[in-house]
Amino acid sequence: MQNLQRWLLPLALFIVGAIAAALLVPLEATSVNEQITGFPDSDRLTHSLRPWILGFLCFMPAIAAIAYTFGTTFDRYLSRQFISIFSICLCSLFGIWLLLDLNDNLGDFKGSQNMLKSVLLFYVFRAPAILLLIFPYTLLLALIYGLGKLSKTNEIIAIIQSGTGIVRVSFPLIFAGLWCSVLLIGLNYHWAPHAEGRRDELIAVAKGMPVLEASNVLYRDPGSGRLWMVGAFPANYQKGEPLQNIEVTTMRKDQTISSRITSDSAKYQRATREWTLENPVIARFAKGESPKFEKMDEPLVKTTWSETPSQIIKPGLAIEYLGIPELTSWLKSPIAGQATANVAGYLTHWHYRWALPITCLVTVLLAAPLSIHFARRGAGSGIFVAVVLSAMMLFFSSICLALGEASIVAPALAAWLPNIIFTLIGLWLYHRRVTGRPIYQTVRRILTISN
Repeated sequence: MQNLQRWLLPLALFIVGAIAAALLVPLEATSVNEQITGFPDSDRLTHSLRPWILGFLCFMPAIAAIAYTFGTTFDRYLSRQFISIFSICLCSLFGIWLLLDLNDNLGDFKGSQNMLKSVLLFYVFRAPAILLLIFPYTLLLALIYGLGKLSKTNEIIAIIQSGTGIVRVSFPLIFAGLWCSVLLIGLNYHWAPHAEGRRDELIAVAKGMPVLEASNVLYRDPGSGRLWMVGAFPANYQKGEPLQNIEVTTMRKDQTISSRITSDSAKYQRATREWTLENPVIARFAKGESPKFEKMDEPLVKTTWSETPSQIIKPGLAIEYLGIPELTSWLKSPIAGQATANVAGYLTHWHYRWALPITCLVTVLLAAPLSIHFARRGAGSGIFVAVVLSAMMLFFSSICLALGEASIVAPALAAWLPNIIFTLIGLWLYHRRVTGRPIYQTVRRILTISN
């Protein structure tokens, strides 16, 4: 009977995960099909993985519950303590962040017909990006408070005296950090960057304004050499909505202008691969002569242009709002081979999508040994060092990201170097704690010598 009760929680979470997967996975599969249809040059493999990853994320709570069930009595006790504190810290940080964000954005929703609904949808859609932002800080606070409380009540000492080492004590916490990292890797694969990128779109919808995917985009077709300047891409441009304020310049082989077509709008027919330009003005440039202009009353139809809207919009997409599938598609596209392409920036963010969530696990390695103490004196010093190291890791990560985008540091190294350095520091802190050597005094001595 007792064993049956232990399995009730994993079973319940598995059923909830199955229901969530049954509802969300087909919707995601439909979204992937629309993406591949609207963007024929998309990377099919990375996009096709999206429904599978989303389905796996639905079962992650059940996986955590199964791990809890298989744990020892001590593992379950420490997990319950940590989960309760983690939940309180998560709600508190989210509440603080929500108040600050509402203070900045609430004025944008005053023109909406249903303000409460618009605000609710705004933050529901942004939930993956919010979790990605506050999870490392939540882990840090939960570890500091939880382990500090157990150390203050001498429970850690009692556990260690029973023959359980500090590393073994940390196993449930390391698993929690790993679980959070895997969760955020899944969210950061596509949904977190996409959610943050839809921020302006959601505000525009709430205010009843036209939604634009990108504006003032400059694109040069590698094959034909045509230079496109697009004033605005509407939200449904991939479904046939016309592009606005078009200027298409055709260049000769000697890089002189052959012709330039301007139009208020250009519509692309996906079935026939035809471009239709409304009310175009054609300027023809002959060498040694002034340009000749022709204004057409009828639409201009181009059947030989190979460009598609999905190709043209790529330079106008913000890197920080692209997930792994979109970044992979860009890096494999012909535009990545152009001299003006910021390949280093896209490649740095591709690696950063994988590296950023690992900060949760690194945070555990930094905070756990510093939050465990065996004396009432000196508890605050370890907490101070943990907070400083975590802040330094996040700051150093931002610097490395900028260096990678500027091609000063290799993209992969720029994305992963902070995790590597602070993982080594965390392992060193564990070694100091396991061997009973002082940590705060050593860190202070190192800082004194460096000064």
